[in-house]
Amino acid sequence: MTNMQSPTIYNPAVLVPVNPAIEKYMRSLANRTDHPVLAEMEAVAEKNNFPIVGRLVGVFLQTLAKTVSAENIFEFGSGYGYSAYWFAKAVPGSGKVICTDGDPLNKGKAEQYLGAAGLLGKVDFRVGIAQEIFPQTEGLFDICYNDADKGDYPEIWRMAKERIRPGGLYIADNVLWHGRVAVERYVDIVPGWTEAILEHNRLIFDDPEFDAFINPTRDGVVVARKKIPE
Repeated sequence: MTNMQSPTIYNPAVLVPVNPAIEKYMRSLANRTDHPVLAEMEAVAEKNNFPIVGRLVGVFLQTLAKTVSAENIFEFGSGYGYSAYWFAKAVPGSGKVICTDGDPLNKGKAEQYLGAAGLLGKVDFRVGIAQEIFPQTEGLFDICYNDADKGDYPEIWRMAKERIRPGGLYIADNVLWHGRVAVERYVDIVPGWTEAILEHNRLIFDDPEFDAFINPTRDGVVVARKKIPE
């Protein structure tokens, strides 16, 4: 009888998309002088184990927003405004970043941080479920950014894709989900979340109206650009 080895149950913490030494080097390049409130927001996240995208992804978001000359951005899930900080720095004075979060305490923190950074005038922070707030808005967005509960990712993609202007972007964080998407067996944080992310990613890459790419930095960021009709 052949001795068959069972599939490995990977510890997601050891399956990182980018070698830590490479990310350390990248962070050294991105560790530029910025408003002191940014370091405060990062320190709070580390102390409270609060998930934020971090400096590398933040700079990436800002660059993407500037690349498409974004003026109208909708965030599905904003926490206390860390990603909004980077988007708000990118949009012009007339631009607006609509933030959403279910916790009113996060709204208060975001307004405090973004106000200190001189960015609050570019932010419209709404408390509630993002999928319920989104239909209350009008028009097309230059960027729809998704960092909500992972189980909601497919639903949010289906909603957002219809409201992105041609040439605009859909961006979502955590699409590699600590490596769980790439292994046969895994231990999930919340049952069903990995499956939802896998479905979400497949839907994006199968959509003929979008060009998509995953930046593997940190936990994976997907960027999908809506094609411009020829």
